[in-house]
Amino acid sequence: MTDDLAELYQTTYAAVVRFLYRKVWDPDRAEDLAQEVFVRAMAHKPDKPRAWVFAVAANLARDEARAAVRRKRHLTLLKNEPAPMSAPFRSPDAEVEHSEKMTKVHEALADLTPRDQEVLLLWDGGLSYPEIAERTGLATGAVGTTLARARKRLVEAYDRQQLHKQASRS
Repeated sequence: MTDDLAELYQTTYAAVVRFLYRKVWDPDRAEDLAQEVFVRAMAHKPDKPRAWVFAVAANLARDEARAAVRRKRHLTLLKNEPAPMSAPFRSPDAEVEHSEKMTKVHEALADLTPRDQEVLLLWDGGLSYPEIAERTGLATGAVGTTLARARKRLVEAYDRQQLHKQASRS
């Protein structure tokens, strides 16, 4: 089982961190929570480890959000996309542009329903359709449709947001 967990860690750690980052919007906290996920996996030795890891990650992120609400006066969440582990150098202008774009995406994602957010984030985290179905309670055949609709609503929310900002500048 130890070899299986080591392989699971190597193949899913980056996806779990990315998934958690999109839940907590703090790269350091996302890495801390990802470590906690894998520590728990070592203790529990789940039957379906990949789906279990993402389920635990979602639960930890939810707990983190609740704690953040309680500490809201003292906590400022960072909104910078963590650099990929082998990210190429970006000029300062490109970095600012990327940061602004990620903030806009975050705001558009926040306009979606929790179900749409979860399906998109699980898919972005690298889960397969059957794993997403297991995690969300959807039928496996409904995952693709739900995901397509969530993507469409994300694009619409992003576009609405841009139109609103342009209108407020006029």
